[in-house]
Amino acid sequence: MDFNVKKLASDAGVFFTRAVQFTEEKLGQAEKTELDAHFENLLSRADSTKNWTEKILRQTEVLLQPNPSARVEEFLYEKLDRKIPSRVTNGELLGQYMTEAANDFGPSSPYGQTLIKVGETQKRLGVAERDFIHSSSINFLTPLRNFLEGDWRTISKERRILQNRRLDLDACKARLKKAKAAEAKAAALPDFQETRPRNYVLSASASALWSDEVDKAEHELRVAQTEFDRQAEVTRLLLEGISSTHVNHLRCLHEFAEDQATYFAQCYQYMVDLQKQLGRGEPGELLLSGAVEKKWRCSRGEAFPATFVGNVDAASLPLSTSPPAATLPLLQAVSPIPADGTLNPADVKPPASGTRKARALYDYEAADSSELALMADELITVYSLPGMDPDWLIGERGNKKGKVPVTYLELLS
Repeated sequence: MDFNVKKLASDAGVFFTRAVQFTEEKLGQAEKTELDAHFENLLSRADSTKNWTEKILRQTEVLLQPNPSARVEEFLYEKLDRKIPSRVTNGELLGQYMTEAANDFGPSSPYGQTLIKVGETQKRLGVAERDFIHSSSINFLTPLRNFLEGDWRTISKERRILQNRRLDLDACKARLKKAKAAEAKAAALPDFQETRPRNYVLSASASALWSDEVDKAEHELRVAQTEFDRQAEVTRLLLEGISSTHVNHLRCLHEFAEDQATYFAQCYQYMVDLQKQLGRGEPGELLLSGAVEKKWRCSRGEAFPATFVGNVDAASLPLSTSPPAATLPLLQAVSPIPADGTLNPADVKPPASGTRKARALYDYEAADSSELALMADELITVYSLPGMDPDWLIGERGNKKGKVPVTYLELLS
């Protein structure tokens, strides 16, 4: 019990000394030991890393889970060290509703068939989203969170210790300075003799007493300087480890980008497959692909050639007073497509003029013999036929020809 009281009194004294030193520094009444420029740069870099890591972490959590209530629930489960329950994504729920609606309306009807196809795609999108959230949480969020809750807490703790060591060092410097000033002042005065009761006589030199005080202050200063230097070295090593943290976060960022690219590629492929199903389905089903792509391009201000936008509403086109880009003329000399819409590539004669070069934006797999398969970035010759669907062109590559979708091409000058 006596030991605890002494320790408590000692700690209170140290705390009071540090508080006095800190207050005097803020008031400009005491000198402060400054850290070197390199150390200050390390501290600034560490603070910047911590602040931006927190912002990136929080915003990534919002991106992966926009629902704040769900984020709070996941946070509580994580803090309680309990398994987070599996949650159905919005896409999966929408797909379930569409499937149930199709069963109610009749799965054999055109509307019911389309609901089933779109619903199945929505479920696949929902599964891809859940996989993306899971992989991003492991590969990206967890390392960032581990840094904030692990390495950064260690750095913060050592920085607080360093701050206390610096306050102790500056307090020792101030104490030594005062002792030397008092010693110099006492050296100029004569010795004195003090007599106390009970025949106890204390005779001493004031300068000798202050000399002992100076020696004691110098010893305390050396001890404080040693502890400060040792703590500064420990803190410096931890701060220099921020570079390794950046390297680790860089690797995690690459993995996050790859996960996101994989997710969007899956979503794109699912939607392309859905458009193919709907565009080549039974009569009465919804026709997509070409119209969707044209509206998307028009919303971005990209002008379509006049040949390709004949069935797009004028309201969906961007306002422009300048003439459109070079268009692909109709080849009147070429025989029009038969009334039944079929195309035999052998019957199509290559035009003498009016053709254009085009670059394939994506891979395209021909659905039948009337279409031309494409490889991304390859160059082909394209032209149109009178009465032809504006969403398609005739493409030629060597001795092969066939229909190709406009949305897969970039027309060149």
